[in-house]
Amino acid sequence: MAASMRLLVRRAIRLTHRNINVTTAGVSGQTGCCCFSDAAGDRSTHFGFETVPETEKAKRVYQVFENVAQKYDVMNDAMSLGVHRLWKDMLLHVMHPQPGARLLDVAGGTGDIAFRFLEYVRSQQERQRRRATRSMQTPSWQDISDNYSTENGEGSKESRAVVCDINKEMLKVGKQKADSMGMGTGLSWVVGDAEELPFDDEQFDIYSIAFGIRNVTHIEQALQEALRVLKPGGRFMCLEFSKVTNPVLARLYDAYSFQMIPVLGEVIAGDWKSYQYLVESIRKFPDQEEFKGMIEDAGFYCVQYYNLTGGVVALHSGFKL
Repeated sequence: MAASMRLLVRRAIRLTHRNINVTTAGVSGQTGCCCFSDAAGDRSTHFGFETVPETEKAKRVYQVFENVAQKYDVMNDAMSLGVHRLWKDMLLHVMHPQPGARLLDVAGGTGDIAFRFLEYVRSQQERQRRRATRSMQTPSWQDISDNYSTENGEGSKESRAVVCDINKEMLKVGKQKADSMGMGTGLSWVVGDAEELPFDDEQFDIYSIAFGIRNVTHIEQALQEALRVLKPGGRFMCLEFSKVTNPVLARLYDAYSFQMIPVLGEVIAGDWKSYQYLVESIRKFPDQEEFKGMIEDAGFYCVQYYNLTGGVVALHSGFKL
């Protein structure tokens, strides 16, 4: 009963906070809000700093990623000076998946997280095999044969990664990368919406979403879907741009984001507007504490976050109990 009351109080506080944000947004145009109704009663939301009908946002976000798909990885390296690779490596380090784990990577079209996941669990399998071999002081041929038979017999328990993305062009790029890297085993590609995942309940051990949840129209609904498809004990992990904690770094980051990233988008990808939107969408996303509260409201426990690069990116984690 006490736990239920605490959950209701948290939700009331979050709702109050969001209502304040809606009011402030009407004055400055800079503070984030999830959605609101106009005079005609139509629900609206933000597309970067622009206010658009909710029904229009998904189409416009789809167009953005369709436009940038072919240059997405190149632009990630250019925009972050390669640091995005370290952020993703940190995600896997904190995730620490074990052999047999099933991952759902949402909005993961180009496959970066799924590839790292499969490589990580395979390295874990190799370490376990080496430890098992060392533990056998004088193994007989029968012992060695039994060991290999056991490994081969566990094929059905092999780790699997499912990449789910609403954008077919992003998935196409990811599949091409997987083929070039020889990463087909244990990997599946599914077209699906984060707000209405095409999977049954309690199917996955880990749900990850990297730099994708800020593009979702209804973040709360995406979080509920994450909870639904995770098994009890499963883990939610989100890597997303957040609020820079150091004032000096924040000013430098803003200057770089607004003055350089759209220019890079134009030069490398021939698309200024898409990267202008991506910069603006970062500023509209809830800060670390607010997003932590949203994850808790969705029903996750032991929610925490880690600031990376001074808060340029935050890694959020929570468990389904």
